[in-house]
Amino acid sequence: MQKSSSRCARRSSSPAVPTISFLVVALLALTSLAYSQNTRGPQPVPLPPPVKAPVDQPYPGTIGLAVAVNDVTHRVIAVHETIPVQQGSLTLLYPEWIPGNHSPTGPISALVDLDVTANGKRIPWVRDRVNMYAFHIGVPTGASVLDVSYEYLAPIRGDEGRIAFSSKILDLSWSDVVLYPAGHFSRDINFAPSIQLPEGWHFASALEVRSQQGNRVVFNNTPLNTLMDSPLYAGANFLREDLSTGPDNRVFLDVFADSPQDLAITPEELQWHRNLAQQAAKLFSSHHYSHYDFLFSLSDTLELEGLEHHQSSEDSITANYFTDWAAGVYERDLLAHEYTHSWNGKFRRPADLWTPNFNVPMQDDLLWVYEGLTQYFGYVLTARAGLRTPAETRDLIALIAAGFDINPGRTWRPLIDTTNQSIMSERRPVSWVSWQRQEDYYMEGLLIWLDADTKIRELSGGTKSLDDFAKLFYGIDNGSYITRTYTFNDIVAALDAVQPYDWRGFLRARVYRLTPQTPEDGITRGGYRLAYSDTPPAWLNKGYTPDSYSSFATSLGFSVKADGDLGNVWWDSPAFKAGMTPDMHLAAVNGEAFSLDVLRGAIKDAEKSTASIKLLVERGKQFETIEINYHGGLRYPKLSRVEGTPDRLDEILAPK
Repeated sequence: MQKSSSRCARRSSSPAVPTISFLVVALLALTSLAYSQNTRGPQPVPLPPPVKAPVDQPYPGTIGLAVAVNDVTHRVIAVHETIPVQQGSLTLLYPEWIPGNHSPTGPISALVDLDVTANGKRIPWVRDRVNMYAFHIGVPTGASVLDVSYEYLAPIRGDEGRIAFSSKILDLSWSDVVLYPAGHFSRDINFAPSIQLPEGWHFASALEVRSQQGNRVVFNNTPLNTLMDSPLYAGANFLREDLSTGPDNRVFLDVFADSPQDLAITPEELQWHRNLAQQAAKLFSSHHYSHYDFLFSLSDTLELEGLEHHQSSEDSITANYFTDWAAGVYERDLLAHEYTHSWNGKFRRPADLWTPNFNVPMQDDLLWVYEGLTQYFGYVLTARAGLRTPAETRDLIALIAAGFDINPGRTWRPLIDTTNQSIMSERRPVSWVSWQRQEDYYMEGLLIWLDADTKIRELSGGTKSLDDFAKLFYGIDNGSYITRTYTFNDIVAALDAVQPYDWRGFLRARVYRLTPQTPEDGITRGGYRLAYSDTPPAWLNKGYTPDSYSSFATSLGFSVKADGDLGNVWWDSPAFKAGMTPDMHLAAVNGEAFSLDVLRGAIKDAEKSTASIKLLVERGKQFETIEINYHGGLRYPKLSRVEGTPDRLDEILAPK
């Protein structure tokens, strides 16, 4: 009590102190509270409303789409759309998710000079703050049509995107030159497309022509999904060959070239391409197009391309495809692969890869079927048509299997996860391909489907095969263009209908689980084994150019150009362990200026010596010597026949 009285006495002798102290304490408390709140950081600004989701209802009216290819020099394409509208808000979308790319690759930055008017008056547009592919427009009272004009700037340099436009050839994807209204399925939006081409140019497309006056071509009205799936090739040098198997299966080879000389197809080459249409008809027992067009460019200016469509395909290859036939073995399955997609990928499509419009994200988990099975059938059809010999096909299968044998990425990343790669990287290159893994669902998928084919043949005593699966799964609804989606369970059920087996377990073990061992059972069951030789296949070096990489992957563990620039370095290979990286330039081998022959000679010499191979390499402005202690010789993969076993692989590759 005494202590308390004393404190009270001191307060009473100075009446202002208690008030000030109380205020200070209160302020400190508030400041501390505010500081405590501020240390939590800022709060998020609300996101703008999402773009209207697509619904399955018709967009009123038909959108006019006029494309003009007038500026070949600068690679500029002018676009004008007339869009029926009603008063209110309208959102126009530029396609983001392009079918066949399996990722959001729409080149939105190439759309420029966007101008919107109604009744002759400019209307402002606003790009969505979050979705860069969406443009918001307020449609004023009294406006029934919007005039929308813009330009598409085609890439001129390779680092800007794929070169698809030159002074001689144009590969026009309508997805590059279209804006469409949000809120509708793409099949519910109708377009009236037309194009103005340079003087003297020819064109080809799966679209049906309504009229043509000079170089202005007007096509029949078409829904957006069909328009997007029907590219146009045009150019000055043109050849069209009829590959049809009959009046009900019309197939055409539409060839555009840098020069007229590149169009020189021999009768034998033409027959092999006709065989492709015939063999596909036998394999699938159906077709799902009114006519199919191989839109085929032979060019050393345009970049290589292979992109599938339902009634056509975009196929671009080097100019010497016909004129130096022996050099093109490696890429010769291009047409067969893209043609197979008319059935597998377009008519039948993974359910979660089908989307209602081109701005809804795709899901790629069944690409090991969409692309892997297509890769397999592409190889098979190429051999059956005669575009490759069975021996060339076996050599390529050996290269694939050997490549996975030295791919340590399979120890940590299952095949199913590589189906995400195109979304993750949008097909940008990576430094360590064999460790990071890229789109292995193509080639490893091929080996898995070879495994399945030979398993069916083994279990059925040779009476059934994957051909029967193709007829069952893709041969339905002959003549229909309407997509039929499928799931993993549908694949399993169809395989089981052809040949009862634990196909679910078979596929899950190879696709969904870690499988460090290369899936070579199809090779073994096919009557062969993977082996190595110190002599490459006769065809292998014929296709090399100075810009091609020669592979020493299965020996030293790297690939290199004729000028010494390295390509890939395989993870954990002898080269990798010695310190080589993909950004190096190879200057000398064992003290002698580098050439491919010098390198091959050094590898051969080391096979009979204990001395290391010494490589002088340059990285940046620094030189260093790398020693590789390798003595295994040149190792070129091949398939070696196992005598006394059924030759199922050659049976698979034989024409039907």
